[in-house]
Amino acid sequence: MAGILDPVMLRITELKLPLDHPDEALREAIVQRLGISDDQLLDFTLFKRSYDARKKNTELLFIYTIDLTASDEAALLHKFADDHNITPAPDVSYKPVGQAPAELAERPIVVGFGPCGIFAGLLLAQMGFKPIILERGKEVRQRTKDTWGLWRKSVLNPESNVQFGEGGAGTFSDGKLYSQIKDPKHHGRKVLHEFVKAGAPDEILYVNKPHIGTFRLTGMVENMRQQIEAMGGEVRFEQKVTDLISEGEQLTGVVLESGEQLQSRHVVLALGHSARDTFRMLHARGVFMEAKPFSIGFRIEHPQTLIDQARLGKYAGHPKLGAADYKLVYHAKNGRSVYSFCMCPGGTVVAATSEPGRVVTNGMSQYSRNERNANSGIVVGITPEQDYPGGPLAGIELQERLESLAYELGGSNYQAPAQLVGDFVAGRRPAHWAVSNPHTSRA
Repeated sequence: MAGILDPVMLRITELKLPLDHPDEALREAIVQRLGISDDQLLDFTLFKRSYDARKKNTELLFIYTIDLTASDEAALLHKFADDHNITPAPDVSYKPVGQAPAELAERPIVVGFGPCGIFAGLLLAQMGFKPIILERGKEVRQRTKDTWGLWRKSVLNPESNVQFGEGGAGTFSDGKLYSQIKDPKHHGRKVLHEFVKAGAPDEILYVNKPHIGTFRLTGMVENMRQQIEAMGGEVRFEQKVTDLISEGEQLTGVVLESGEQLQSRHVVLALGHSARDTFRMLHARGVFMEAKPFSIGFRIEHPQTLIDQARLGKYAGHPKLGAADYKLVYHAKNGRSVYSFCMCPGGTVVAATSEPGRVVTNGMSQYSRNERNANSGIVVGITPEQDYPGGPLAGIELQERLESLAYELGGSNYQAPAQLVGDFVAGRRPAHWAVSNPHTSRA
């Protein structure tokens, strides 16, 4: 709790300005909102900038959340005590959960170097624990070559692809940095600050729906790996974990495909979605698992200009707004919900398989989001009780069957089957499935 003499940062929310306002107008608006002189505003930080395009035929405005310091904040808080848009700013700084002892008895192991593994390794390294990180795929530069081998030549490397390798599936994605989960402790700010430190644009700290783009992500994950290594951590590539070591119910280490054993009682399994062989190994070793609901569907594409016009109207194409996104949901009478997921404005549908004889697609965008088409996943929620009874791995088996069928429909060469939206909605099967290039597959 702040002491009486401690400085208190203030927060202003719902501060609205026209899209084309000059930079200096923001400071002027803050001063006017607080009713103070310019010299009383000591400093301010842009915490969030958004806009609301739901109301048509009204002026589109930027909506700001500002954190600031001013002379005599206590008086300002008293003055605006009944104004819920002027409050003390929350403490969004990250508090480490621990610190390593001077002498480490053993080093923690992190299995997987996707988004979860990167941050597990980074935080452990920052706390002095010098983690050992095991990634079954390759470092990001070589992995990128292997991934383009699938996209351009239909040659799949099962251990180096869109799913496996440095950065995980997140490297070949839009780099979207927002979700609908609650974040009362503001841990998301730690993630954003680490990304900026690694090379992401500063704007991800305040834009409403920040993203980074695929090409920037490759350099960033390299930088984060180098940070981990500089703090004593170790990242080992092409190191697939194939078994666990245990004494009774105590995990004591892991076994690598090479036969090497690494001892540690502290293991983070940051496996990601697609390490199905590892899930099967864990299940066979008696690790508790349970089937969970998930969603399944396809990718749909539209001209980006169509989405811009529908969402932004006369403001479509405004340089400060960029490519528009959308979000759709439909609640059916049978209790199921169909909804859009991972919408990529100005992006591309890409082949994302990691297993021979199967086809999966994903969406990604570059930072500019200036490709001709928008794309989105259209998915339906399914549950173990209704759709895949039979144990904790039954959902994986369902996915595998559907991905194998997609592979066959696409011509058994890792190209994706595709059809016109009108045919899909009408339930018409095309005379011949259109087969699209794996880097630009269309649903």
